[in-house]
Amino acid sequence: MTIKISIRRKLTVGVSIAALGLTGLAAPATQALAQAQPEAGSAQPNQQGPASVADLAEGLLDAVVNISTSQSAPSTRGQRNVPVPQLPEGSPFQEFFDEFFNQQQEGGPSGRPMQSLGSGFVIDAEEGIVITNNHVIADADQIEVNFADGGTLPAELVGADPETDLAVLKVDPSARELTAVDFGDSQAIRIGDWVMAVGNPFGLGGSVTVGIVSARGRDINAGRYDDFIQTDAAINRGNSGGPLFDMHGNVIGINTAIISPSGGSIGIGFAIPSQLATNVISQLREFGETRRGWLGVRIQPVTDDIAESLGMDNTAGALVAGVIDGGPVDDGTIQPGDVILSFNDRPIRQMRDLPRIVAESPVGEEVDVVIVRRGEEQTVRVTLGRLEDSEQMAEGGVVTPDEDTDDGEATAETVEVLGMTLASLDDGSRGEFGIAEGISGVVVMDVSSGSQAAERNITAGEVITEIAQEAVSTPEDVQARIDALEQQGRRNALLMLASPTGELRFVTLRID
Repeated sequence: MTIKISIRRKLTVGVSIAALGLTGLAAPATQALAQAQPEAGSAQPNQQGPASVADLAEGLLDAVVNISTSQSAPSTRGQRNVPVPQLPEGSPFQEFFDEFFNQQQEGGPSGRPMQSLGSGFVIDAEEGIVITNNHVIADADQIEVNFADGGTLPAELVGADPETDLAVLKVDPSARELTAVDFGDSQAIRIGDWVMAVGNPFGLGGSVTVGIVSARGRDINAGRYDDFIQTDAAINRGNSGGPLFDMHGNVIGINTAIISPSGGSIGIGFAIPSQLATNVISQLREFGETRRGWLGVRIQPVTDDIAESLGMDNTAGALVAGVIDGGPVDDGTIQPGDVILSFNDRPIRQMRDLPRIVAESPVGEEVDVVIVRRGEEQTVRVTLGRLEDSEQMAEGGVVTPDEDTDDGEATAETVEVLGMTLASLDDGSRGEFGIAEGISGVVVMDVSSGSQAAERNITAGEVITEIAQEAVSTPEDVQARIDALEQQGRRNALLMLASPTGELRFVTLRID
């Protein structure tokens, strides 16, 4: 008996170079769109979309392929057996149960192939390069590319990137004539533009659906590089890895995920934008792996309260909450408390823009970074490291600001400030809360229930290292900084907090 499994992407995702593939598909789409436009002065209402996409689809279908994979099912040998049921003598089910449970006790027929079906498309006919989703081919032992005319070719995996859910396959281009398509500019696509999806839904190859771009820049919590195109063109199981075309026949997205309680299309599908995909694909083709830029900082959003505390007019940018030891900016170029407004001449409108833009930048490249530091905007230059080499560093500590510490005798006296009981950091409190030696500041001994501090999840054992971007070392320093901010008419106090292990974060507390 053969077990078939259809793999579906679980809401899972950076980057850009020159388009790949062939050209020459714009004319049919232009003709189709022209048919949709009424003659000048016509009293007829505008038709909503092209009169037909038949010519466009006809020129693209040969470039879209089905991807089938197989992998060996794990052996059941050694697994816990279900007891054989006691059946009446002569039961008609006796033979069935005897066969089933004998197979189970002997280990069963292991190594049976499990199959998956998805979609893909050819981007380079001369090299035989096919693009699909990583989740379509993940853990596959064998991969086959099935063409619209019924032909099939074995494929080898060139490289895959789980972060963006992309995979590059290669088939023998001499085995058959291939048709390729171009990548288009996903940045030029607008909400409301018509798009066409072609793929292999439920194993039904060569299916065409049409819809519009419903939204851009969607974050579906699939990964750090989320920037999906949302479309209402029907995308179902098996469409994964297939192309999303604009009306000029260019690939502006790679279909990868849907939101659906039933597994079928409800008009909410997501595609990886071509601008994100092309650089990853280029790296996979060249190196067999990704080589993303890495800045070596930990960041958090700039909220309204934080923006107000820093004297900023809006919430644009990414707030640096920590710097990785040994990372590219461990030299003080970028410091905790800085707000990154622009990276390599690209604006950072919100926190999640920064990881994607950094990842798109070449490793070793020196770039300009615009930051706000203590209320002043300035530009610094940094040289990027490689993200893939940073995992061990990221598990290390973070750089905390250099602070003047009190060399006098530690005191056990406490101060009540903004719902927190604060004390100087001494050997006793370090031992009580397990606070690392490299951390300096004022320790939070207790937090009042129902206070603002409790609402912001401040807990005993955290250390206040800065107030309004100025270092503090005693509870009296904290009170003095709060009083000064209040006299300046400030309504919020920005606190930099360090966990006992040294991880930094920023919170704001109202003081009016």
